[in-house]
Amino acid sequence: MTTTLVVLGAGGDLASRLLLPGLADLLVSHHGEGLDLRLVGADRAEHDREWWTERVRGAAEAADARGPAVDRLVEGTRYASCDVSADDDLADLVAEASQDGDVVLYFALPPDVTAGALRALEPEQVPAGTRLVLEKPFGHDAASAAELNGVLTRLVPEDHVHRVDHFLGKSTVLNILGLRFANRLFEPLWSATHVERVDVVFDEDLGLAGRAGYYDGAGALADMVQSHLLQLLALIAMDPPATISERDLRDRKAEVLRATRLWDADDPASCTRRARWTAGRLGDEEVGAYADEPGVDPERGTETLAEVVLAVDTWRWAGVPFRLRSGKALGRRRKEAVITFKHVPHLPTGLLGTPSPTRLRVGFGPDDITLELDLNGQDDAFGLERTALGTELSPGELTAYGQVLLGVLHGDPTLSVRGDTAEQCWRVLEPVVAAWGDGRVPLETYPAGSGGPRGHGLLEDVDARECAEDAQVAAERGPRRAAGDGGSEGTGGEGRDGDDPPVA
Repeated sequence: MTTTLVVLGAGGDLASRLLLPGLADLLVSHHGEGLDLRLVGADRAEHDREWWTERVRGAAEAADARGPAVDRLVEGTRYASCDVSADDDLADLVAEASQDGDVVLYFALPPDVTAGALRALEPEQVPAGTRLVLEKPFGHDAASAAELNGVLTRLVPEDHVHRVDHFLGKSTVLNILGLRFANRLFEPLWSATHVERVDVVFDEDLGLAGRAGYYDGAGALADMVQSHLLQLLALIAMDPPATISERDLRDRKAEVLRATRLWDADDPASCTRRARWTAGRLGDEEVGAYADEPGVDPERGTETLAEVVLAVDTWRWAGVPFRLRSGKALGRRRKEAVITFKHVPHLPTGLLGTPSPTRLRVGFGPDDITLELDLNGQDDAFGLERTALGTELSPGELTAYGQVLLGVLHGDPTLSVRGDTAEQCWRVLEPVVAAWGDGRVPLETYPAGSGGPRGHGLLEDVDARECAEDAQVAAERGPRRAAGDGGSEGTGGEGRDGDDPPVA
């Protein structure tokens, strides 16, 4: 049966930069074999078919995707002028597209426009088998997410709704599943008994990149933490599923998010932070303050860095802080999840040096996995030295959007966000939004190109702490070895989190 993919918002940046290249990438892979697909681009503007054809072909060339499957897609595609806010425009387009088989409606549109278009549709205007695909954010709080879910399930069954979080299509993110569940080494240690803390960090060394219109209304909390980073937390913290199927995997993620809460709702300033960049220097470029960026309303107080510390109230994770952080215009690009294990309970007397905790780092750009260990050193057989065992991960056959589209076109919602999970992600952060809104957590600042604001306690910057501890350990080891005793005796596991190499 032919599937017709209708891209609403075909003239936008999302379609040209991510969606169409991902589609071409899928078609030239072995996953695209046998896929009978028609592509329809739709937008408010009047364009001819040649304009749309060139747009599709250019996206495929940008993805270096060539071959008969792409040629068939380009030759068979068409463009339709459609204003989703106008009466019956979208319904007429769906009716026409459904004549050849199932329809996939991909809303590559601003969230408010998407929600309005869905509310205007009637169930009888949506043929059986239609799939609805939405980009984040899903609502703006738990109540609006629940209301939107009601609109969606009035039109199609829940398993025909694909709430896209492209992070779930990244090969490195999916590697968390293999790392945890295919290796006996990690899963027995994956709990509060052995884990000290978990950090999920997505720091960018770029500014707005032309996204002020969207970003100033969202901010770092809604743009990154509420969606991508909470999904990563769920994958890291969930119990092993029986199968990697839609029901089992998403049930496990939902269980974790239902048990997740702010670390201390009575004192949000101790476990949340918001900040935005001021004028500074990114690399060789002088950068102005965020508030002075074109398209930004400085009175809105939008944050460009958000950080929250969460608790997961389950037997497995009780007492372990999960720190989620994302920021823009920072001095160093850092995209990783770090699982820090507890110190050994006792270091045998005679092993020399200050022990550091074992750390497992899963990088999301560059894609790599690093295990940091203390081993016997080369210069002193009984002196501890830090060693990092790492490997670069091969990129998956598909891009993140190619992987997402694979599930969408085959009707498999495994990598989509389920409706109850979308609501829970907002529920987790509602105390943060409330505390920030009434001023209980001040809006801090940091110069562009810096490491962000310095914190303390749960919000102490991990990089800064590790660097300080590195220096302290080096100072302790150096003079003592110089004095002829070969190093310091072990401390029985008390003390530092440091002695780490720089983060990749």
